[in-house]
Amino acid sequence: MYIHIGNNKMVRDTDILGVFDLDSSTVSINTRNYLSNAQKEKRVITLGYELPKSFIILKNKEVYLSPLNTSSIVK
Repeated sequence: MYIHIGNNKMVRDTDILGVFDLDSSTVSINTRNYLSNAQKEKRVITLGYELPKSFIILKNKEVYLSPLNTSSIVK
């Protein structure tokens, strides 16, 4: 099955490692370091121009910043 993660982007549900709320998860320094390293390695893909609300990590180590809430993605 494919899941819509924002801005007309679809990914296979079997490729998703995790869906995380950006506000609550970036409180941790470990999460901020992970996202910073992913940005430096050019693995972060921003979907759209809106303020991101969640991020999705895929098996191939890509990180998508999505304007959708985690509850919308998980549904």
